[in-house]
Amino acid sequence: MERKEDKIIVQFTSYGLMAGVVFGMLNDNFGLWIAIGVAIGAGLGFVKMEKRKDGLE
Repeated sequence: MERKEDKIIVQFTSYGLMAGVVFGMLNDNFGLWIAIGVAIGAGLGFVKMEKRKDGLE
């Protein structure tokens, strides 16, 4: 992977982490929501990276 692609995945993973913390606070279940947030954020970052690579975005 290139440096630019790394930044996209890290950015979306951190967004997912922040969302996981918020949902974890609301539901009193930090462990579950942090894991879900990181997984969803990394997945969305990977999809965005692939779209950029293919020239769709």
